[in-house]
Amino acid sequence: MENDKLNLTFNDQKDVLIRLMKYTLPFKGVLTLGFLMLAVSTATGVATPYLVMIFIDDYLTPGVFPEQDIMWLIILFAIVQILGAVTTYMNIYLFQYLAFKVIQQLRIDAFEKIGRLGMRYFDKVPGGSLVSRITNDTEAIVDMFIGVLATFLMAIFMVISSFVMMFILDVKLALFALLFMPVIAVILAVYRKYSANFFSHARQLLSEMNAKLAESIEGMKIIQVFNQERRLQEEFNTINETHYKYNMKNVKLDGLLLRPAISMIYVLAIAVILGYFGLLSFESTVTAGVVFAFLQYMERFFEPINQVSQNLNIFQQALVSASRVFTLMDDERLEPVQDKDEEAEITDGHIEFKDVTFSYDGEVDVLKNITFTARPGETVALVGHTGSGKSSIINLFMRFYEFNQGDITIDGHSIKKMPKGELKQKVGLVLQDPFIFYGTIASNIRLYHPDMTFEEVKAAGEFVYADKFINDLPGGYQHKVIEKGGAFSSGQRQLIAFARTMAIDPKILILDEATANIDSETEEQIQHSLEKMRRGRTTLAIAHRLSTIQDADQILVLNRGEIVERGTHDTLIHEGGIYHKMYQLQNGQQ
Repeated sequence: MENDKLNLTFNDQKDVLIRLMKYTLPFKGVLTLGFLMLAVSTATGVATPYLVMIFIDDYLTPGVFPEQDIMWLIILFAIVQILGAVTTYMNIYLFQYLAFKVIQQLRIDAFEKIGRLGMRYFDKVPGGSLVSRITNDTEAIVDMFIGVLATFLMAIFMVISSFVMMFILDVKLALFALLFMPVIAVILAVYRKYSANFFSHARQLLSEMNAKLAESIEGMKIIQVFNQERRLQEEFNTINETHYKYNMKNVKLDGLLLRPAISMIYVLAIAVILGYFGLLSFESTVTAGVVFAFLQYMERFFEPINQVSQNLNIFQQALVSASRVFTLMDDERLEPVQDKDEEAEITDGHIEFKDVTFSYDGEVDVLKNITFTARPGETVALVGHTGSGKSSIINLFMRFYEFNQGDITIDGHSIKKMPKGELKQKVGLVLQDPFIFYGTIASNIRLYHPDMTFEEVKAAGEFVYADKFINDLPGGYQHKVIEKGGAFSSGQRQLIAFARTMAIDPKILILDEATANIDSETEEQIQHSLEKMRRGRTTLAIAHRLSTIQDADQILVLNRGEIVERGTHDTLIHEGGIYHKMYQLQNGQQ
């Protein structure tokens, strides 16, 4: 599988963070209100020690308790605490709302990008890796918004306000507290450098675990048949163990550089403050309230830094995760772009391949100078050994891949200029192994075309003779379909796929070895459906069983990406070439 960039530099992290924060722009009102609530919440936190200092120095120490003044102080203290509780709740609510909205849009954008990626991308990247990016990685970003962004902003407000209050109480000590900032900055910078690397590897390995899980679940029948459980378990354990090791490296880094180191600096600062006030008491009066307030502000100065440092691992993880999501969204291996000609329309289904050459990797040509014509209503069959280029012709015609040499036209219009909607609406594709979605038979035939009525769905099923088995099922067309249609036979899945294709009434029909996995008894029924489907439609058919395409108007025999023979069944048999040998082999003749 492809590896993402594992080591994010400071500039990389900055760019990822800026891009992530742009997702908050549609929610400026929520963000502004969240900042306001955060500011008020922080102000109440700063006001609390000051009110306690007033009570200690003005009332408790001298032992004077005027009832009215004490009552007002209690009321003010209560108001500050209630206001702090309400604004803290609002602050948490608003930032969580913002986080979920941002991730909701990020997931929409990422999923939309997957729909625009070309087959070249899916040839390289496992499905499990994509699932990991859209689920696990985006969830890590949620944690950043909730656990880090609000904490970081609160830390900024609290540190600044605490400093202001410390300067008000004692300028010298406030300046002394500033001396600890470079030490803290160095600790955080060292942590960021190493933890980014550890988190990047851990995220990559988590993606690999998801890919391995998806592959194992998908191929469980083969794994069990070939007794590969132990090998798969060992491979999974190797990835899992490496993932554990990188997580533990980060745990050790956290334990060394985060709270213990910051706490040690805090304790040192407290010792200095107490020593300072102790020495100061020999020269002048030092009130208990001032000492209490200064210690409280010092704690409020260091505690947010401690909280930020504790959440740095979440922050690092979120940036790495966001980078992986943005790497997906920035990938340029898109599906071919249509140079739209709005007048291009499929009317008759006249297909021409004109000297088409194509390579998947840009080095080895899998198709070489392919030229042929399929006239309206004709069936052109593609035959050849594995790797001869049959599926590549279909892939180019369906615009799964871009080609640079030659051209393919439909009714005189280049396929590159055909509007995508026109191409998908007028061309029907039936694959060798049709994919059946979770839902109902009706939803699989309709395939979410909103304007298609149930009568049209039923008519499509009847057209391909699928209604015979559908009506015998509980619920008929509303029968529940499990994942991939596992409860149906290959023939039944294929008939549902036929009905799905015919429901859009295509002008051109593409059959990619539609009967390759069908048993002989079912094949007869499938052949009746295919004959009916092909009637009046231009058809390109990849044929595995030569008996199924003997009535084709033209048969193209491919070998190593070239058309080496062409003609009808009788003509090719008479020529005694590759087709004749293939026919003899399939019919058991020497």
